[in-house]
Amino acid sequence: MSTRTLVSPLALARPRGRAVYWTVFGGVVLLFALAFLFPVYWMVTGAMKSPDEVTRTPPTLLPEHWHLGGYTDAWDLMDLPTHLWNTVVQATGAWVLQLVLCTAAAYALSRLKPAFGKVILGGILATLMVPVQALVVPKYLTVADLPVLHTSLLNSPLGIWLPAVANAFNLYLLKRFFDQIPRDVLEAAEIDGAGKLRTLWSIVLPMSRPVLGVVSIFALVAVWQDFLWPLMVFSDTDKQPISVALVQLSQNIQLTVLIAAMVIASIPMVVMFLVFQRHIIAGISAGSTKG
Repeated sequence: MSTRTLVSPLALARPRGRAVYWTVFGGVVLLFALAFLFPVYWMVTGAMKSPDEVTRTPPTLLPEHWHLGGYTDAWDLMDLPTHLWNTVVQATGAWVLQLVLCTAAAYALSRLKPAFGKVILGGILATLMVPVQALVVPKYLTVADLPVLHTSLLNSPLGIWLPAVANAFNLYLLKRFFDQIPRDVLEAAEIDGAGKLRTLWSIVLPMSRPVLGVVSIFALVAVWQDFLWPLMVFSDTDKQPISVALVQLSQNIQLTVLIAAMVIASIPMVVMFLVFQRHIIAGISAGSTKG
């Protein structure tokens, strides 16, 4: 069965048709690449300009004099190593706990079929309809005075880790993937004597690498770029993540130094995307077919 496209195969078979097609295609790709990459270029080069040049109108496309001191000043004056480490600790803890608990809950709802499983899943999905801003005050009161234990999690990474675990979207994403795992594979594992936990560890998780990669990206990015919740949890400046520290320390900092700090803060996320882009694409396409 032939596939319909915007350009017919007959037109592509002609030299002129191929030339027009690849010219238009290349132009569109180039425009999209410029639209996404130009802001990054503007931010990177903006940190290398002088304070007067970066606010000049009209702006300069290239720095008149390349100043690399903005990056070293940002690293030292804004104490970026401390705040980057705080962010790494908070993001890593939230990622690990979310991956473990959301995977366990999704596997239980998908394969163990607990009593009232559909009701529980419906309640979890209902939380997606509640605005995030409406949950800020209840979350803060809970973290400030943890029920039963009556202890405060403020100025502690646990104040970031525990609320991040309750992620209904990632849980549902994992459950939908587990639902599509062929039942014959799981039955074969049961015949070989594997229990539920062994099946999860040896069969389900290796098959779920694409979706686990996507969930990992979502979990890490959510914590890395969050601002309001870390601002409420961490009143101690030395324990604040990079997203909060950039705002708190930007009062008496030159604009070029602040831009350099934002460039440095964005590097880990860019590197993570480049490393795991194959898993992201595989995870997006993982649910397109069943079986």
